[in-house]
Amino acid sequence: MKLDEINWDFNEAGNWPTPIKAGAIVLSCILLIAAWVYFDTLDQKDVLEAEEVKELSLKKSFEVKQQKAANLDPYKKQLVEMREQFGAMLQQLPNKTEVAELLVDVSQAGLASGLEFTLFQPMGEGKRDFYAEKPIKISVKGTYHEFGEFVSNLAALPRIVTLHNVALTPSKGGEMTMSALAKTYRYLDEGEK
Repeated sequence: MKLDEINWDFNEAGNWPTPIKAGAIVLSCILLIAAWVYFDTLDQKDVLEAEEVKELSLKKSFEVKQQKAANLDPYKKQLVEMREQFGAMLQQLPNKTEVAELLVDVSQAGLASGLEFTLFQPMGEGKRDFYAEKPIKISVKGTYHEFGEFVSNLAALPRIVTLHNVALTPSKGGEMTMSALAKTYRYLDEGEK
């Protein structure tokens, strides 16, 4: 068999010798497989890689959510406790009608401590997010221990009172003068916000 004796016309492929037919079939299969891999499998490989990355991300997200779900009951208990504490703190903020009583309580805390008020000046109310603060300029005379008792009495009040800009200056006869800015707070009603 000589290659130049073979009729290479494709229509005459059935008459080709068996080794050449086998070679043509193998070559056709290789070309078909290569085309299939190029046009179909490579695209699927890219999609597969993208899906594997997405799978890892979803696994991490699932683990985080699973951990949160495992701790859901403690979180719910903590939320209930926080709401109770917040409610208790809101009760320490007086409403509009109780502010006058609170000012009297601050004044009485000072008098009960043995202090002499030289200035008790309530100032304008300042509104914040859900509360308003009412500053009071105070100046009192007394001893160091009386000041300590006064601060302790303020802390014991059922409502929140804070002291700011505290300044102590010596006076005659072993007494001192304390000037400070006391702030009381109240909860804003829905109409005031």
